[in-house]
Amino acid sequence: MKGKYPLARIRIGVTVPPQHVTYAEMRAAWVAAEATGVDTLFTWDHFFPLGGDPEGTHFECWSLLAAMAEVTKRVEIGALVTPVAYRNLNLLADLARTVDHIAGGRLILGLGSGWFERDYDEYGFEFKTAPERLKDLEAALPVIAARLGKLNPPPVREKLPLLIGGSGEKVTLRLVAQYADIWNGFGDPAEAGRLSGVLDDWCAKVGRDPAAIERSVMWNGPVTDKTADAYVANGITLLIRRVVASDTDLSDVERIVAWRDRRNQG
Repeated sequence: MKGKYPLARIRIGVTVPPQHVTYAEMRAAWVAAEATGVDTLFTWDHFFPLGGDPEGTHFECWSLLAAMAEVTKRVEIGALVTPVAYRNLNLLADLARTVDHIAGGRLILGLGSGWFERDYDEYGFEFKTAPERLKDLEAALPVIAARLGKLNPPPVREKLPLLIGGSGEKVTLRLVAQYADIWNGFGDPAEAGRLSGVLDDWCAKVGRDPAAIERSVMWNGPVTDKTADAYVANGITLLIRRVVASDTDLSDVERIVAWRDRRNQG
């Protein structure tokens, strides 16, 4: 379903998973990704690998974000996404504010309800049910916002951009409509567009301008202009590719950056 409002400028993002790599490889990947001209750079927030050897190397998200903030100069950076159960909420707000200052005002605060049970079990967090985790996310958002409003100094930008990840139609997309500046979802162009339409419906219910929310998606399939155009036709204007830090081939990213430039100039 297409949004019935002017689309924002198209942006391209990269996410670099912190698994099965060295810090040096990740650092090199961040620098190389920024050099391609991407707009955003993400990592994920987990404590163990999500694929491959479950006991393989893995690094902590917010320490990496601080390093990413220092290493890069232009791209917006963030977690895709931080489960709210993983850290004290007031501390999380302080971490975000501090990384934002290191980055010179380039942090996107990406939040979600969490799903990877091993993280919870091994680090001593209660896993709960999916509905309970969503309730925790809803309860966390005003706590984090309140602490951000009390910190001295505050975040660099007047409002720290909030990204909420997830595709739940009854709760997650309602929270996006109420609170978020960016929504991150999954799926092919048609499914992403359908979910974007559900988000539009929630915006109407809560009195939010749907054009105020950027729509993003993890794009995992083959890179073609046809698919990229289809995402945009369905209202998705931030396309994010996963990059393996140990792989130096960024040709797919370079192709979609070139496509972005053509579309934005058209």
